[in-house]
Amino acid sequence: MGWAVAVAVLLSASPTFVTRGDVTPEADLRKQAQAAWTAVETQYAAQAGGLPTRAPASVALQKGLALPPERNAQGRPGVVELRQNTPGVLDEKLRTALRHELAHQLLWWACPASSEDRLFHEAFALTVSGELPAWREAPYQSLSRAAKEVANAPQVDTSRARRGLARILGEHPGFPAALTRRLRQCHDGTRWASPLSVEELADVAVLAPEAATVVVSRHSGEVLLAEGDVRRAVPYGSTLKPFLYAAGTGATGASSDTASPPLLAPRPGVQEWACGAGLPAKVDARVALLRSCNGYFLDWEATGRAPRAFGHWGPVLSAVGLTGLPEDMTEAIGLRSAHGLSPWGMAQAYRLLAEARPDVLALLTGNVEEGTLSGLSTSKALKGVATKTGTVRDAASRPQFGWIAAVDADLVVVAVRPGKMPRHFADEIPALLARVRKQTAGLESAHVQVLGLLPSASVEARCAGAGFALEDGAPRPVSTDFSRLDALTAKGPAVCLGSPWRVRFPDGPDGGRDYAGVFSGSTPPPYRPPPGVPTTPSALKARRGSDFVFRTTRVQYTAGVIAAEDVTLQGEARVALARVVAHNERHATTRHPGRAVCDTTHCQAFRGTVRMRPEEARALKLPALKWDAWLTFSQGGDTPWRESRPRAQVESLLGTRLVSLRFEAGRVRYLRTDGEAGAPYEEARSLPCDTLRAGLRLPSCPQRASFDGAQVLFEGQGRGHGEGLDVEAAKAATGLSSEVLLERAYGALPVTSPAP
Repeated sequence: MGWAVAVAVLLSASPTFVTRGDVTPEADLRKQAQAAWTAVETQYAAQAGGLPTRAPASVALQKGLALPPERNAQGRPGVVELRQNTPGVLDEKLRTALRHELAHQLLWWACPASSEDRLFHEAFALTVSGELPAWREAPYQSLSRAAKEVANAPQVDTSRARRGLARILGEHPGFPAALTRRLRQCHDGTRWASPLSVEELADVAVLAPEAATVVVSRHSGEVLLAEGDVRRAVPYGSTLKPFLYAAGTGATGASSDTASPPLLAPRPGVQEWACGAGLPAKVDARVALLRSCNGYFLDWEATGRAPRAFGHWGPVLSAVGLTGLPEDMTEAIGLRSAHGLSPWGMAQAYRLLAEARPDVLALLTGNVEEGTLSGLSTSKALKGVATKTGTVRDAASRPQFGWIAAVDADLVVVAVRPGKMPRHFADEIPALLARVRKQTAGLESAHVQVLGLLPSASVEARCAGAGFALEDGAPRPVSTDFSRLDALTAKGPAVCLGSPWRVRFPDGPDGGRDYAGVFSGSTPPPYRPPPGVPTTPSALKARRGSDFVFRTTRVQYTAGVIAAEDVTLQGEARVALARVVAHNERHATTRHPGRAVCDTTHCQAFRGTVRMRPEEARALKLPALKWDAWLTFSQGGDTPWRESRPRAQVESLLGTRLVSLRFEAGRVRYLRTDGEAGAPYEEARSLPCDTLRAGLRLPSCPQRASFDGAQVLFEGQGRGHGEGLDVEAAKAATGLSSEVLLERAYGALPVTSPAP
């Protein structure tokens, strides 16, 4: 059947209903639609105080070809799709669904400002469609339970959510007062500043947010403190404005996704420009960000050059749990709370922002001096800390809850407090930072060159959370599969949010290793061994360093080294070694001048991050060690060993025509026959014993050596180079503190010069 059109002129505001013959009988369908529209329109006019003067557009009524099983109808502006179970029969389910969908059509016409407010739409449709009694026939549920069902399905598109909404709508008799207030806003043309909330609809705080706090390490990404429901997504207020700024500017100040943010003149008398006294005649993005000037961001959008949906930061925010990308600037800056983000997700996003755009973080440190947290008694305590505030308000402009995101050199703090403005709980932030540092020592950064003995192209990494490679300050999402680490770090750091990196390489452990931290690419300078010092190919690689630098916390680095060096170590011996390891991370210059410590035995072994033990935490709370030098340590012990090596291999390290070998004071002293055949002479030389030990892969520095034809027999005891802290001896020295163990090992070394 071709298109058929019927026009019913019962009211001047009636639309034209168009049918196409796939839902029959058509005449009855149009008649039902006209009657339903008239009933809904009458209720709207009574509550709103009138109708728009413009005529509504036509509405097409057609068969739904892809309706989900749980729906009898669905719609979009100008179209209603229906399910007809029996051709030629307009049963009660179809008629109810038609009334429900026409309620949405009327709102799209009469109240376009509410078009994105799904809860308001559904509440109005359930109220005026006549279907509430059927929904209320379900077993009783409490108001709080009903509110949670609605909150868990913000699109209100499930049976459980609609049943919960029906329960809320039945809380008070008559037409819901909250809907009446909102309908009058529609008729008056008032800005739809925030979406309808469950609390507003029920006229009671059934879902008041709880206080929530989360603290995350900037370096390792681990959650150091979590209080309250930090995974619950709630409206974010102004806290995401820095991501708009970052999307609109490049890391060097140049344009990024769009043209650079403009200079804009404030508009007197406009509420959105009420962001503090003394605004300059032209406001730039920096001032707008610090003062949280909504008017600037709205007018920036009006220029057509503002980033949409947070630009290249949109995928980051989506990956950490943003419930939807904003349709316009009012949603992006929190004037309309259409979407939410959890405190945990906010902390993850700020961690990446701090890594990618230190310039934005530097800008935000000005917030306590000239921004939304200035002039407070606690402002001085936050000096140097980047902060951003946000406030979520209800329809009466009362604060529902406040946000503060704070970032210092090591930590990201996100705090959400119900019923409070951010300025009213800003004093909690310095206390939180101090509390977390007192709780866990060693949260500052540690850098280590990793995987240098491997070909760079053979190392692969995978992020089980949300992985991003940073390129000129812009985040690029990376594959969830393993990717070459050199490709991930080619243009900037690689950050894994919500999870450690998993690293694998040929002949490595099955499943790979965990690295909780940030990878960067950094090609070391060429390494040239000292003249006359024999160096094996493996030693050359170790002394060169690595193309990859890994950053984590000092305590995580320390725990990783101890697990690689001696996982069985316990008690005071473990504390002693942990103090040495942490000390050496700060004294890497003797191993790699100008670069980080390496992860091989040339420095101290490190095979990724592991679960921290109490000894590491205790060690890093103790005072720094007094010695101004790299502190050596070895497995040690007194287990005797005997091993032989080909004489040719020994001479490849020390030179040909060896006469004798002896060992003392950490050095190998040897004689070689030199000169011409007729006038030979013996030349005495010496090298660090560890050079010979490493080159021949001996368990420790030998105590004796003897020649046996083509072989050289070495004898010794213990493991390692035999210098500094003897780990096995420390294990056996029960009852001694780490201070005593360290004094025994290093007491003869020079101490750090006192500060002038």
